[in-house]
Amino acid sequence: MDKVALITGGARGIGRAIVEDLCRDHQVAFTWLTSEPEAMQGALALRSDLTQEGQAGAVVDQVIERFGRLDVIVNNAGLVRSTPKERFEAEAHRAVLDLNLLAPMALLAAALPHLKRGTSIVSISSMNAVLPPRDAATYGASKAALNLWTRAMAKELGPEGIRVNAVAPGAINIPEAPRPDDLTELFVKDTALGRVGAPDDIAKVVRFLASDAAGFITGEVLGVTGGYRL
Repeated sequence: MDKVALITGGARGIGRAIVEDLCRDHQVAFTWLTSEPEAMQGALALRSDLTQEGQAGAVVDQVIERFGRLDVIVNNAGLVRSTPKERFEAEAHRAVLDLNLLAPMALLAAALPHLKRGTSIVSISSMNAVLPPRDAATYGASKAALNLWTRAMAKELGPEGIRVNAVAPGAINIPEAPRPDDLTELFVKDTALGRVGAPDDIAKVVRFLASDAAGFITGEVLGVTGGYRL
């Protein structure tokens, strides 16, 4: 029986690459909010704002109703927002924390009654969890907290046979929103492999962590950076 995977923020970029990759041999559902997705054969698209009360439970209920089980959760939906030190706008900080940190927590709580031994949870973190981004410290802090939560959940859920890991991408050029050439060149100069990454680079690692081949890996934050700033 095919495994069932739920990917948040699957309409574009890294999320879309993960959806397309897992669709090859999984039953797939994904959430989207502002970027209406193109049709992807075999994937169930669910519009949802996971920062809103009750939405995580509604998404899980729809997945269970459609597929009857849930084996893989990929917390990909995320938000980068400028939060400069010169001014404090609580709404901007809360928006980042709500989606990057609290939404994965809510999704796990809603899904937990349905999760069986062998389930894999993979969150998309960032190298900015350890390399603070200028004028976006709250984004970096949200990913640092996500990393700690990942390890904590791995410890708590390990006895139940549920694995929890994260992937921390380096500089990834998203086709829908490419970086300026001069900024890309700066990242390339600081990356050992001499290139920026593509969404597929992350999708392949998510596939591995979600698979039985990674059955003895949990509580890890795997950097997929091409050797950025070694």
